[in-house]
Amino acid sequence: MSDRDEARPRTPAPAKGDRAPMRFTVVLRTPARAAEPLFARAPKAWQRMLPYVVAGIFVLSLLPATIAVLTNDYKAGGGWAGALGVVQTVPLLLAVTRPLAAWALILVADTVGAVVLTHADQVAGHAWPWTPMCIVGYLALMICLGLRESIRTLIGVWLVTGAVGVVLGFFEPDGVTTTAALLFVLSGSFLAVTGALRGIGDAQQRVAEQESISEAERARRTLLEERARIARELHDVVAHHMSVITVQADSAPYRLPGMPEPVQEEFAAIAASARESLGEMRRLLTVLRSDRANGGDGTPTPDGTGAPAPQPGIGRIQQLVEATVRAGQPVELSLAAGAERAAPPAVDLSAYRIVQEALANVVRHAPGARTRVSVRHDAGEVLVLVVNGPAARDTAVEPGASGTGHGLVGMRERVRLTGGTLDTGPLPDGGFRVAARLPLNDTTEEAS
Repeated sequence: MSDRDEARPRTPAPAKGDRAPMRFTVVLRTPARAAEPLFARAPKAWQRMLPYVVAGIFVLSLLPATIAVLTNDYKAGGGWAGALGVVQTVPLLLAVTRPLAAWALILVADTVGAVVLTHADQVAGHAWPWTPMCIVGYLALMICLGLRESIRTLIGVWLVTGAVGVVLGFFEPDGVTTTAALLFVLSGSFLAVTGALRGIGDAQQRVAEQESISEAERARRTLLEERARIARELHDVVAHHMSVITVQADSAPYRLPGMPEPVQEEFAAIAASARESLGEMRRLLTVLRSDRANGGDGTPTPDGTGAPAPQPGIGRIQQLVEATVRAGQPVELSLAAGAERAAPPAVDLSAYRIVQEALANVVRHAPGARTRVSVRHDAGEVLVLVVNGPAARDTAVEPGASGTGHGLVGMRERVRLTGGTLDTGPLPDGGFRVAARLPLNDTTEEAS
């Protein structure tokens, strides 16, 4: 992942005319959770209300149609027709949130209706045991079930539907048109299609969750690797100073003869404490060194002896800029005199690394761009500023030219370590800006 590509879209945005169907398809495939209405996770209010509106339309359409057909065609009693119309259609409203319960109610109501119709005056020549309105409502219910329930539940619903139709077949009146097999086939088809949509939604959701976890793990690993590299470098800096303290404390009685006994004991205690601290630090950071012949940044030292190479600092920024210019990148440097002497080791090293990574990003992402590097300091802080313009017109950035993902992360960690602030971001003309303020006093220690 490139350092500057964090905010860039990975795929082009769809055209406006394609967005609505695509988003609705995603909503349709998103599985609903238990006790959660269908489309409850839709981004827009009208999409969340859509299942209620559709269920209401089915009820308002099927209720009068069911009563009229049972009364006029089957010649069922008006009371029975009204009661069956209500119990066979109104539970569809429950299907939005509780489709399995709605299915149980409607299946019982449809079964009772089939038994009642066996005694109707004109059942012969009509559909039985399931009337056309029952089939339409049942198929709408199958859509709600398929988008909510598991595959095992859908198979159970389908088999129970077929079993009820088979049982009712033993009581089939003469001259009717049997619809048990029709409902069995249609309900299975609807359950298969909607169940497949739910399966696709589940799979895509799992993939998205896994990608999110992987991205978080990559970011965490990058952060830890950068922290480990910084810790190795700081270990070299601190180890040097601790070693100097130890030598000075041990040699004080010889360099300053006639020292009182309590003072000598104090210097001996200082030397012992320094040696103990140095040993503890080395033991704690042993895991950060994979090979004793490696340097502080994980690369072999020039002499191969295992001794850490001197850490770079502000004083070597001039050499870094000259090397970048020789590589064909136009860079101007403004380096305040005495900045390397004013900065403590952590700030000195951090300033160099920030400039180094910023120039590497310019070479990688904006080859040929004019770049200005400025390092200034005052009594309280060191200001590092790297600003580049857009890439030169006669150069092209390779599509595969991506960074390790450590650049900006490393800058943030180094600035946080010194208690400073970092400001990075693109410029209106297509360039990029990196500005770091590194305090000269040990703010991190004070804060702790």
